[in-house]
Amino acid sequence: MPQWGDLQVDQLRFMAGEHPDGVAYRNLDAGRAITFRDWDDESNSLARGLVALGVMAGERVSIYLPGDEVLRWIVAYAAIHKAGAVAVPTNTRLSEPELAAILSHAEVAAVLTDEALLPGVLAVRDRVPTLRDIVSTGGTGPGVVTWTSVEAVDRDAFQVPRDATDLADVMYTSGTTGLPKGIAVRHGTLAMIPNCEPAWTGRGWIHGAPMFTFAGISFIYNPMKMGLAGFYQPRFDAGRWLDYVERERPAFCMLVPAFAELIVAHPDVERRDLSSLEQVSVGSAPLAPKTQLALIERLPNASVGNSYGMTEAGPAFIVMPKEEIRNRIGSVGKPIGPMQIKVVDDDGVELPARGVGELLMRMPGKQREYYKNDEATAATWTEDGWLRSGDLAYLDEDGFLFICGRKKDMIIRGGNNIYATDVEAVLLEHPDVREAAVTGVPHPVLGEDVAAWVVRRPASPLTVDELQSFVAERLADYKRPRQVWFVDELPRNATGKVMKHKLVAPPV
Repeated sequence: MPQWGDLQVDQLRFMAGEHPDGVAYRNLDAGRAITFRDWDDESNSLARGLVALGVMAGERVSIYLPGDEVLRWIVAYAAIHKAGAVAVPTNTRLSEPELAAILSHAEVAAVLTDEALLPGVLAVRDRVPTLRDIVSTGGTGPGVVTWTSVEAVDRDAFQVPRDATDLADVMYTSGTTGLPKGIAVRHGTLAMIPNCEPAWTGRGWIHGAPMFTFAGISFIYNPMKMGLAGFYQPRFDAGRWLDYVERERPAFCMLVPAFAELIVAHPDVERRDLSSLEQVSVGSAPLAPKTQLALIERLPNASVGNSYGMTEAGPAFIVMPKEEIRNRIGSVGKPIGPMQIKVVDDDGVELPARGVGELLMRMPGKQREYYKNDEATAATWTEDGWLRSGDLAYLDEDGFLFICGRKKDMIIRGGNNIYATDVEAVLLEHPDVREAAVTGVPHPVLGEDVAAWVVRRPASPLTVDELQSFVAERLADYKRPRQVWFVDELPRNATGKVMKHKLVAPPV
């Protein structure tokens, strides 16, 4: 029987040997694909080049590439691990201050980027003392080398020794105005599915999650472990998604609720042949029951579940069995062993069935931690390994999990996590802003949108447009409040805390 190693990239080596000409990944929008052999060979070449460039084992390397460069992205990801370095998937929608904060916190030694994004890297490089090299597909600048010049001629197997305890990735869940939180992912906590010898079908798993996210990373090596190719749609469009499913006949699909809303609302959805789909997983945010039922009706052959997971939880995942979906609309399912979950009150006491409290999760032997932030790690994980999710939930009598709110002050806009405190901090930087409160408001497609209630300083002439322009220079576009209202005061309780449930939009 063929053997494979313990590193995730070893699965790629195995597939390149067993199915060299199989299509491993396809960029659907560009009509381009890569085979397992080419993916393995090209990542060997780039890994050698990174080591020759001076990248040492354990050093951090940022992947700062757009979604339409997905094939180059997955080559870079494998190459970084083969070079013994640590991948830092970097959000391409960050503002310059956010980008500088993350690259500095990660202490990156190199950035892999393209010509379009290169100016942003050059703009912040002086604020990242550890940054030595920038590898770009084009363009020039201090310390910039071309991608082709770094690639080595030798494409044979290459691996700097690593083991399960070594750092593999640092995943940043959200850019912040202060110290960003990165999640340290070790090789031993990277995999959701272990390396294996899959029954190769060549069918596809279609998704469009940004590659720098937990969901995006999950769809690099996991499809091949299930005998599937990765089908990627860099820019989601419901009409094109319908075209791809009808033409490519994928078996599996991952969506965020915003995408699901657009699909069920598309005028062509009922006449399209979507019968190839067997498993549709909707994640990143709660899925409206109405939308889930509409998907079930339009995808009769598919198991349509609202899954649940967190970057902090790593390979821990919760899914809904197909036979239970219609009976438990609104539930995200049960954990996949050996994951454990429980719901507790504010004192940490486990609650009975139907009791609403905070969801705690534990994955024995797979616990993650925050990178260079012991205080945040101690606040998030208990001494015996339970992860405090910050989500309010309950379990029914049969152990099925229902998410019913968030304890953390977080907004999920179109699958993107936005911390209200980050937005409030930027608003408060404006000299004419005295107070600010930010919360999520319902949105028919995105699930939630960002809204802000602002108290101006006395006699300030500040306008909404001026304040939004100020924020646009400091925050990624998806974090900016689309709705801003000036108010005389914010509702507070006796201790001075803003009561956000009492924030309402002023009458038009």
